[in-house]
Amino acid sequence: MQSLGMIETYGLPALIAAADAAAKTADVRVTAYEKIDAGIVTLYILGDVAAVKAAVDAGGQAARAVGKLLGVHVIARPDGSIASFIASLMPPDLAGGGDPTA
Repeated sequence: MQSLGMIETYGLPALIAAADAAAKTADVRVTAYEKIDAGIVTLYILGDVAAVKAAVDAGGQAARAVGKLLGVHVIARPDGSIASFIASLMPPDLAGGGDPTA
């Protein structure tokens, strides 16, 4: 089952630093980022529970060192009803049409 990790920052440089640290720390997929509001961006990470937790922790520290970290959160076992939302975060070539929470 895939876990969902989120890192929210103010500014793109902090988000890029977070994504780099997260990807280098654990076996996760940095799937997408979303512009939330003026300068606020959220990074989405998928993987197993332990890997996502490690990646989000490392990414949060990197974001804080570069800019402003607004928050981090890990959903260890997302409910199947949000599978389509999680799939929408993935690029089409990675989505594969399957259930990302499986």
